[in-house]
Amino acid sequence: MENGKIFEIQLFLKEAPITAGNFIKLVQAKFYDGLIFHRVEPGFVAQTGDPTGTGRGGPGYTIQDEPTPFKHEKGAVGMAKTSQPNSAGSQWYICLEDAHFLDGRYTVFGKVIKGMENVEQIKVGDRIKQITIRN
Repeated sequence: MENGKIFEIQLFLKEAPITAGNFIKLVQAKFYDGLIFHRVEPGFVAQTGDPTGTGRGGPGYTIQDEPTPFKHEKGAVGMAKTSQPNSAGSQWYICLEDAHFLDGRYTVFGKVIKGMENVEQIKVGDRIKQITIRN
């Protein structure tokens, strides 16, 4: 984050190869660098991944929905989409609290494993400086 706050996400590559693979591809292309968190709802989610900052933008393509066994628990990382099937692209969110009503409707493809206290401080307009992929 530009504010110096760091958090770490573990990706579920085995269970969500399409979604996690798409996220990695976008990270490697530096798609997310400089984007803002355009939606933050306390007690629910912090969402980013829209190059327009409006909540309506994306990468210019969509990916298939991908069911995973993971639940929308605090720290879960999911891929946002419209109400239409197979409409996810680049927008992703982190659950700030459990949100089980989302289970089975959106793909959980990772979880925050370090720095959740920093995630909880994210505000609308906070900017991603850089995302780094580590093995």
